[in-house]
Amino acid sequence: MGLGVFIIMIAVGAILTFASDWELEAVDLDLVGLILMAVGILGTAVYTSVLRRRRMVVPPVAPTVTDERRDLL
Repeated sequence: MGLGVFIIMIAVGAILTFASDWELEAVDLDLVGLILMAVGILGTAVYTSVLRRRRMVVPPVAPTVTDERRDLL
């Protein structure tokens, strides 16, 4: 799942919790919305931490140069 899926989960959860007035007998839509928002926030945090770790740039190590000059006298 990508970052966009988690953002959509947050948006759908917020819509179900705060902007809808639907009522179902067997399902509490406010709780479903809160669960979707929580999963979306946790997923976003985990995704960004993994992405940050994946994109970490390690500076290159400078090669060791040895100078072996010999006098030809």
